[in-house]
Amino acid sequence: MTDTSQHALWNGPSGEVWVEAQALLDGMFAPLAEQLAGAVPAGQPAQVLDVGCGTGAVCLAIAARLGEGGHCSGVDISAPMIARAVERAAAAGLQIDFAVGDAQRHRFAPARLDRIVSRFGVMFFDDPVQAFANLRQATRSGGTLHALAWRSAAENPFMTTAERAAAPFLALPPRTADGPGQFAFANRQRVRDILADSGWRDIDVTAVGQVCSIRTADLHRYVSLLGPVGGMLRDPQIDAALRTRVLQVVEQAFAPFVQGDRVEFVAACWALRAVAP
Repeated sequence: MTDTSQHALWNGPSGEVWVEAQALLDGMFAPLAEQLAGAVPAGQPAQVLDVGCGTGAVCLAIAARLGEGGHCSGVDISAPMIARAVERAAAAGLQIDFAVGDAQRHRFAPARLDRIVSRFGVMFFDDPVQAFANLRQATRSGGTLHALAWRSAAENPFMTTAERAAAPFLALPPRTADGPGQFAFANRQRVRDILADSGWRDIDVTAVGQVCSIRTADLHRYVSLLGPVGGMLRDPQIDAALRTRVLQVVEQAFAPFVQGDRVEFVAACWALRAVAP
């Protein structure tokens, strides 16, 4: 998938859906936002950038922790999501700078940042070495990178349940092994090589697992809106009876994850940490 198609994707239906599902997704991934924010020392005057900031959840959590002189900013390729992030920061009374841009090519001020963070925002670059080199030059010497990326699809069955269940009914697009895409960073050694080739040092890529959840009452909405299946079901050309049948089958497939009034799963991730030389 080229950068052009990523831009079209996240500035079209996918970006709009993520805005629509903002509260659901923020709740689902709240523990991961807390991981990233909690690692930022409270009260410090740090300059922090959130890459692939989406609708702003991680930025909001970090900005609330920073001390006087500290500042958080966010960059994302999706204009709809950035617009929502701006609204949320204003409502919270937080001074956060948000920019629509591709972090791979965005012209950041050199050697300014103390910390770069990302929650699932670094797997979509068409040239990840160029992207991480660009981010490194924006980071001061000794500044740090802390990003979360999905491990493999096999280690994240929740994330592919809908696709497996819908496969007999829908001609879903195949996933590519090395992306850009959700599981582009599945291979740990590849991730380490990308960071090393882009000039970072003290690289650590650690497997982490975090329990995430949504309300059982929100499962239908989650399946209807998100992921490859949700995207296909939003196509107005899909027959209504087929859509209903697929939703029934897919929701039943999530039964192993249902725990009473919650749908729970373990997000199997890599925690990427590195230091700018």
